[in-house]
Amino acid sequence: MTGRVVLVVGASSGIGLATTVAFASRGDAVVLASRSGAALDAAEKACRAVGTVAVDVVADDVGDPGGAGRIVGKAMDLHGRIDVVVHSATVMGYGTVEAMPAEVFTTVVDTAVHGTLHLAQAVLPVLRRQRTGVFIGVNSLLGSITVPQMGAYSTAKWGQRAVLRTLQQETRDESGVHVCIVSPGSINTPVYDQAANYTGRAARPPVPVLSPERVAAAIVRLADRPQRHVSVPVGPANPLIVAGFRFLPSLYDLLVGPLFRLAALTKKTILPTQGNVFQPHPAAEGMHGRWPVKG
Repeated sequence: MTGRVVLVVGASSGIGLATTVAFASRGDAVVLASRSGAALDAAEKACRAVGTVAVDVVADDVGDPGGAGRIVGKAMDLHGRIDVVVHSATVMGYGTVEAMPAEVFTTVVDTAVHGTLHLAQAVLPVLRRQRTGVFIGVNSLLGSITVPQMGAYSTAKWGQRAVLRTLQQETRDESGVHVCIVSPGSINTPVYDQAANYTGRAARPPVPVLSPERVAAAIVRLADRPQRHVSVPVGPANPLIVAGFRFLPSLYDLLVGPLFRLAALTKKTILPTQGNVFQPHPAAEGMHGRWPVKG
């Protein structure tokens, strides 16, 4: 199925940008939304380069209670309908619960949880009126596990997952409306270099690292064939890690700290930073990070 109207929130970088380009290359009309207006210009060019039938941009922030309404309203003004919504906007923070400033922790959580809430409340009434549409939330492996020094992000993604799962249950009355969840593992995007960090060491994605195009392909498949009751993992190790967290908690807790320091933190020392939690860094945005990928 092509010729849809696809709204991607968080479209200026990483998974959101890869997803937008994937839909654009299929002949779908795409509406790109991000708080980073400057980076949206490059995203628009990337979509035009693959021959999209229509591309429009909206610079706004779903973290703002009114932002999601403005984004959805603009998409409706432009096209009169929305067929697919992808919510990929996120910020990340590294550091222990004790060390991370409360306002940074809270904003990481708010971006995921309240951003999902605002967007769902703005767009699900549209999908219900249409009696058709797919809402896809980009969650994370960390929405199913916890990891030392990633408490803010885990809290954000557990909360977001709860909102999305509840929405799946609450939309069962409308058979044409689907809420889907995709849960990537380590993906080669710029988010690791842009994250808030209070560990003293620069961060990196643990191996195996996959390309954002892999996640985009999973999202496109969900848009074509929605799955209401499952979270679709993207990452070969994800099911094994989740199983260890659930069924072998003592062993998991023994190993996760040392493995995190070995696999997710580099030897490069850095000063504490808020990263892009409060303000976007357009110059650092893009589809890919700087890490070698498995596929």
